[in-house]
Amino acid sequence: MMKASTIIVAILSAVVGALGMLAVSCGGPAPGGGTTSGVVAGPAVPRTADGKPDFSGIWQALNEAHWDLEAHEARPGMVTQEGVYPYEYARVPAAPVVALGAAGGVPGSVGVVDGDGKIPYKPEALKVKQENGANWIDRDPELKCYLPGIPRAMYMPFPFQIVQGGAKVHMAFPFSSTGRTIHLDEVEGPPDYTYMGHSVGKWDGDTLVTTVTEFNGKNWFDRAGNYHSEQLKLTERFTPIHRDAIQYEVTLEDPNVFERPWKISMPLYRRLEPNAQLMEYRCIEFVEEFLYGGLRKKPLVKRWENETFIIDITRKVPEGEKLYEWYRR
Repeated sequence: MMKASTIIVAILSAVVGALGMLAVSCGGPAPGGGTTSGVVAGPAVPRTADGKPDFSGIWQALNEAHWDLEAHEARPGMVTQEGVYPYEYARVPAAPVVALGAAGGVPGSVGVVDGDGKIPYKPEALKVKQENGANWIDRDPELKCYLPGIPRAMYMPFPFQIVQGGAKVHMAFPFSSTGRTIHLDEVEGPPDYTYMGHSVGKWDGDTLVTTVTEFNGKNWFDRAGNYHSEQLKLTERFTPIHRDAIQYEVTLEDPNVFERPWKISMPLYRRLEPNAQLMEYRCIEFVEEFLYGGLRKKPLVKRWENETFIIDITRKVPEGEKLYEWYRR
């Protein structure tokens, strides 16, 4: 009996020891690695000649943040109307998207906003956000192929490429052939506010920390109408957690719109296809009819018919300055 007990104790000790080694290898500090917000850079992380993590590669976020940063239920479309019953859950797709069926629906999400999951809007700003969502087709800059801004470009449903040098980190995005540069050296700011902002970075151990300012206030964060003003300030943190994954965190401040700073976080994943490359999505030529078709004397897109649908389209041109305001949004 004593011999059996000794064998059992030995086995348990070996199992506990193995689990301890596994915990150290998965969660403990790695040689040459750094820890930020509980995220550890493992030894497999590629590094540059000066020992910094090398983020060069093609990456993509795999979540639903581009639909809505906040947690949300699945819904039948980005544009809906009241159905048979006057309840929110019973709404149906509105005419602009009904022909898309399930392809036009919005998937649910647990959200990417840290803390209580809510964006802390000021009361008057929350009303604007709600109006944005209700008027998504007319107001979302993405539909016009305008530059997406930061952080929206980071989690749009497209891959993006990072090319890292000594004093610069360049990022290229396929949507609207967009780019940004994170300056690790001292540079002058832009001469005017911009869609993509002005990014200045520094290293905090293995974490690349960037400050982004100088926004023009015309961007949205997602398709749900979440927005900001020219006073937006971002603090981004890029921390390697694996050679093929980056933990991306952003603290957002905008005293014109939000009651306090708030934060989003998500992993970014490396595209591992052997032939992975960035493909252009020069969408401005695809939205020419959306932007300007209503200004033609004889609009090209007026009617569409197939086996089960006949859709007639009437374009409305806003009067006076309202027309130019629509383009400036």
